Amino acid sequence: PIISSFTTDQVAILPGQNTILKWTQTGATNLVLNPLNQNVTGLSQISVSPNSTTTYTLTASNLAGTQTSSPLTIQVESVNTSGPYSINMTMTTASPPGSVPVKLTTFASGLDSPWGMTFLPDRRILVTQKSGSLVIVSANGASVSGRISGVPTVDSGGQGGLLDVALDPQFSSNRRLYLSYSERDSGGSIGVAVARAELSSNDSALNNLTVIFRQNKKQGGSNHYGSRLVFRGDGTLFVTLGERFDFASEAQSLTSYMGKVVRINTDGSPAAGNPFASQGGNAAAIWTYGNRNIQAATMHPITGDLWISEHGPQGGDEVNLALAGRNFGWPNVSYGCNYGDPIGTGCRYGAGTHNSPYTAPVAFWYPVSTAPGGAAFYAGTKFPEWQGNLFVGGLSGGSLWRLIFNGNRVIAHETLFKNQHQFRDVRLGPDGSI
Repeated sequence: PIISSFTTDQVAILPGQNTILKWTQTGATNLVLNPLNQNVTGLSQISVSPNSTTTYTLTASNLAGTQTSSPLTIQVESVNTSGPYSINMTMTTASPPGSVPVKLTTFASGLDSPWGMTFLPDRRILVTQKSGSLVIVSANGASVSGRISGVPTVDSGGQGGLLDVALDPQFSSNRRLYLSYSERDSGGSIGVAVARAELSSNDSALNNLTVIFRQNKKQGGSNHYGSRLVFRGDGTLFVTLGERFDFASEAQSLTSYMGKVVRINTDGSPAAGNPFASQGGNAAAIWTYGNRNIQAATMHPITGDLWISEHGPQGGDEVNLALAGRNFGWPNVSYGCNYGDPIGTGCRYGAGTHNSPYTAPVAFWYPVSTAPGGAAFYAGTKFPEWQGNLFVGGLSGGSLWRLIFNGNRVIAHETLFKNQHQFRDVRLGPDGSI
């Protein structure tokens, strides 16, 4: 008869990070352990003899190659009842490479829903606040400036507002910066816009503000704006654009900017060399498509490639290497499921299989979403063990994820600061802190 069951916490699934399951039984009863999870393969019945300890090493090969985390349920069955018994299960996960003691500290307070940030040359930090204000945090975090004037009007309903900020590569000489934000038109429709302006010499105002880019096909609703800004090494600007939730099919259209990464010049024109330039029109600015809600964009410090993270539906959050012309499949394929579907693999969009023409994510979360926020590669000196690791913020579950690579393949991960904060943006500081 079935006598009890155990459900573990999240089990490591990323390759290279094994989980050790240990059962210790006292008494004279023979037990059988039955793993119940359909996404766990190769883990069959495990026999536990009387008065013994049994261990099992769970590796990525047991988890069908998926790259996420999932609870594991073990059902305990009694083979005979020749005497009283007790059984205890423990789970330990081997530390991934580069694990070091870390501490989370408050650097600055008194902010109002900060969304994006960037470091000024003197180590002060420009911070966007969702409601529509731009402020400067002092280099030591002790003070926050008053609101900088001249910021464009934003629609801050739902997930909208003043979103990201990026400095021009020549900021030291031209004082230019770029803002992304949700903008409502006279008809009530909303979309992402990007504006360029010059920060005054006393840092109190934005001058010569010009809107250089607008997401076409503005819509109602207030979700999935995406909207990170990051400069490429050649001085062109990547802008990430969400599919606006109710308009998922637009992510597959090269005439729409929904569910896309675009690459533009600093005047807003399509950058030369974009993959669909020959098609003209809106397609000329598109870099990738089939994206959902991109909440992070960062450049690899060595290869110069663009990496992004995006929200899946129910599960299926992704980290993607955003190479030119790639189609990441949304809404035709995803490792996530429709909201409200029972947890399992059968409900995945397109069965989750990223066959051609779709590009599979480098890593994904399933069935529990992390709702990835900002992301940054580590290239500092404070933590030499972390060189080349990608840090991804989690808005759900309050974690900061460290992904460890061999080339472009994730080989291990570490979860930092679980259930402590929502990590909206992640940046590498001048001193090597994150």
